[in-house]
Amino acid sequence: MYESRRHRVISTRLFVHRLLVHIGTAAAVILGSLFLGMAGYVFFENLSWLDAFLNASMLLGGMGPVDMPKSDGGKLFAGLYALYAGLVFLAVAGLLLAPFAHRLLHRFHVDADAR
Repeated sequence: MYESRRHRVISTRLFVHRLLVHIGTAAAVILGSLFLGMAGYVFFENLSWLDAFLNASMLLGGMGPVDMPKSDGGKLFAGLYALYAGLVFLAVAGLLLAPFAHRLLHRFHVDADAR
């Protein structure tokens, strides 16, 4: 997917395409994670889908849950989902920054090879 240091830097049009693929992948990961969290809150805590959306999105956003879990299963789910949400946050950040970091580092390598 990425060019090696022996290849030229890709055009702006191809870079925008690469960036859109990364954004689409990040959106899919976030939407899948949001649905997983909503389903868990509905199943374990018997919350409505709207309340489950609120809790799952707050955890994915790093804010923490709105409704404190009451059942043991809900507490276990909320704790595991919070850990998962932290990892998803880092993974999505890396996924969105990777094209920019690669392009920047690739330009450094191309400039160094030109000397």
